[in-house]
Amino acid sequence: MIHAVLIFNTSGIPRLTKFYTPLHQSSQTVIQKIFCLISVRPAGLCNFLDAPELEAFLGPKDDSDERWRVVYRNYATLYFVFVVDGAESELGILDLIQVFVEALDRAFENVCELDLVFHFDEAHHILAEIIQGGLVLETNVDEISNSVKVASKARRESFMSANPLALGSGAGGPRNATLQTPLVWLTDKLTGVSGR
Repeated sequence: MIHAVLIFNTSGIPRLTKFYTPLHQSSQTVIQKIFCLISVRPAGLCNFLDAPELEAFLGPKDDSDERWRVVYRNYATLYFVFVVDGAESELGILDLIQVFVEALDRAFENVCELDLVFHFDEAHHILAEIIQGGLVLETNVDEISNSVKVASKARRESFMSANPLALGSGAGGPRNATLQTPLVWLTDKLTGVSGR
């Protein structure tokens, strides 16, 4: 099972956090501990490690031989980190991280740290298309990208139909052959000039 998905920068500042199991301590403490484990590792080492240190934060595993594992990849200034148990394949999780990064790249066209800061809701939506409840739902990047595009289009249409100041068309179709600014629309409504 996947217990946590974290994205943080090279300074240890979290940009996306999603925990699928209850924590025994604050999430910031867990993130700092994981960052300390990863940031000191040389680049030549493998991208996964056993982390018995996390038992204090996430609780002990039922099986005494099984340990928490941290699987991560570093892309430019971001660390993509998955905390998993022994039921998950480390190489499979590395592939899943790649799928997640490719889906983010398609949504944001070369994803960067600022995309995750200003569009955190869309980043969480992309993650939810891939993983829910700690289980992998989808690994096909095309399917994930299409689902995200459909949801984004539905959000825009909902906003357009609910907001009278939105430019373009609403639920009733085009308001005008040309787009009008919110100020023109409000002025027309207040003066009663508009027959719309």
